[in-house]
This record gives sequence, structure tokens and C-alpha cells, in this order.
Amino acid sequence: MLELTSMKVGIDVFCSDHGRSGIGSYIHSFVKNLYLLKENPKYSDIDFELFGSELDRFTFDSEKLRVEYKGINISDTVSSERAWHIFKLKKFAKKNKYDYLLFPAGSRMLPLSFSTKGIAVVNDVVSVLLKEKKDFLERFLLLRGLKKATKIIAASQYIRKDLIKLKINPSKIHVVYNGIDHNHFYHHSELDTESDTVLIKPFAIKKPYIIYATRISKPEKMHIELINAFTKFKEKTGLPHRLVLAGDGEYTTDLQKVIAKNPYASDIFLTGYFPHEHLPELYSCADACIFPSVVEGVGLPIIEAMATGIPVACAKAGALQEFAKDGALFFNPNNIEEFSEAIERILTDEKLRESLVEFGYNWTKHFSWEKTLQKTADLLKN
Repeated sequence: MLELTSMKVGIDVFCSDHGRSGIGSYIHSFVKNLYLLKENPKYSDIDFELFGSELDRFTFDSEKLRVEYKGINISDTVSSERAWHIFKLKKFAKKNKYDYLLFPAGSRMLPLSFSTKGIAVVNDVVSVLLKEKKDFLERFLLLRGLKKATKIIAASQYIRKDLIKLKINPSKIHVVYNGIDHNHFYHHSELDTESDTVLIKPFAIKKPYIIYATRISKPEKMHIELINAFTKFKEKTGLPHRLVLAGDGEYTTDLQKVIAKNPYASDIFLTGYFPHEHLPELYSCADACIFPSVVEGVGLPIIEAMATGIPVACAKAGALQEFAKDGALFFNPNNIEEFSEAIERILTDEKLRESLVEFGYNWTKHFSWEKTLQKTADLLKN
């Protein structure tokens, strides 16, 4: 295979949700760690440049991240961004002399066709997205864009298999796992105090607690099932644990109504949007991470929780088994009895807790942004 002597890669940061979602966090972490490539002589010939909404210029601070940002003045709406990708991206890419385009939100926004070679990064289960999209045009654009992309980076084997079922050419789909920042996600031992409250501005969270950190974006995230299982756990054990739900989304109002009617409402804490940079502290002080979602194409939140030194219990669904391996207690979130028993066991079975924490600590070393970036760069160079 031929290797280019130098190349310029434009990274499309549209659909980053201004850094407030899983996709936004992925894009920000990817960009933040680009310097790791520049420090490696093998990849020093790749010049990266960001482009996206002018509103996100400070989300991706070019001086802090050491990469140039080209802001585009368009309305902050999906329809405006889609129109720009269809009608103006080709001219923009040609003007800026990009050799490749990288689309980190490849399951959200892609052009209809590619005059510049494009690599789409897929972090979502596309078949689930297609079912959720009621607009035929949206479904058509998503599938066409993926089929026309030069290469696809799938964030898990689970996603790769899903794409193949959608008749996308298997030879162009490459699995590259997301990384985590081990300088950020580790056990914050300085927080191991006798205080019964965790102070993470602007929050004051009473211990002990279990945590579920994800967007409240759809019923398949299983927040209501978690509340039901937590209620059953409290009724049976009488343990003092609280349930912390860290996240926001379009189903937040519905969830608040369910919590208000719950007999243990005072033990359920809904934080709303919680900054990703403060999650390690929140995890470190938790007694366990409970992750019941059944629609995950990527299991990064459970890896992040493991890295902070707490045991994890998660749904036996989606890509969670692929990511957790033997480092989690699995359960069926649709079986409230089994779900409740999993919560009780991960909080009271000390032998199980110790084994999960030890495995998780070693297992998470497999996930780093340096590996993710190098595999992505290798794909660009070959």
C-alpha cells in the first residue's frame, strides 16, 4: 500500500451537542489528545484542523487544544447543518485542501457524497437510530452517507455487526475502541474522608450512594426500571444508599414525575447535566455503578467507572458485555427481581466487590486515547 508523505485532515465537529453528550465528550477527548500523535515521529506528517459551528469555537478552544479551528456561521439547528453538509461541504473541503475528512459524529451527520475521502466514526447502534427516526429523509441520508463513506470506524464489534446487517460493505468497517483519559479517570483517594457528603460544586451529595451516569434520552436507557429495582432493594434491605442519576435529556420531565411519586423520592438525586470532567470524583465516592441501558453500542461509561476503582453492575445487552468482559455483574433489567438482587449483591458481597474492582483496574489499561488515535492515524496513512 502507498503511504502519503504528508496529509491534511479536516475533523468535522458538527453535532457535538456543544460537548454536553456522549458524542460531544468523545469528540472533545479525541481532539484534546491529538498532541500525542504530533509527539510521535510516525504521525508528525499529519496536519489536523477542526471545522464546525462558530458557536463551538470555545468548546474546542484552539489555543488550549493546539489545533486550528475554522468556525462556520450557520444557525444552530440540525436542518441548517444538514443543508451545509449537502450543499457547501465539498467546496469548503476543496478550498481548505483537505486530503481526508474525519466525521466523529458519523452516525449523525454526513454528506450525500464524498469528493474528498471521508472516514465516518460510528458510536451508535445505527439500526436503533433508524427505528427512532420518523423522517424518511433522515433515514435515507444516514444510510446513504455511511454507504458512500470511504471507510467507517466502528467503536465496537457490536456496532460493526449491526452495520453489516444493514448491508454496508464489511471490508471498509474497522473496529477502533474509544479511549479513556487515565490522568483523569482514576480513584481519587483524596476524597476518601469520613465526611458523609461529597462536595462537587455546585452539588453536595450525601453518601452512601450508587450512580448511573448517562443522558436521559430514551426509555431504553432504563431509568424507570432502575428506580423500580432500587425501590424494591430499599424495601428489602433498608440500607441507607441513595441513587444518583447524573445526566439530562428529553425524558427528564417524565422521569421527574415518576420520582415524585416514589416512596423513596428523597433518596433519589437527579443532578441534571453533570460536567464530564467532574465524573471521576463522583464515581470515586460511589459504592457502585449501576448501568442498565439496553441500547449501548459503546460501553465507555462502565470502563470509566471501573478505572475509578468502584464495582460495576450492568445490563446483559448491547456492547456492554464486550466492554466489561469479566469485570461486571450482569443482570436482566427487565426482570425487576433479578435487577434488585444485583443491586443488593454488588453492595453487600465483599468478595465479589473486591474481584470486580481488581479485574476492572487491570482491564481498563487496554483503553487509552493514544491507542485510539494511533489506530485512527494508521487507517488514514494506509
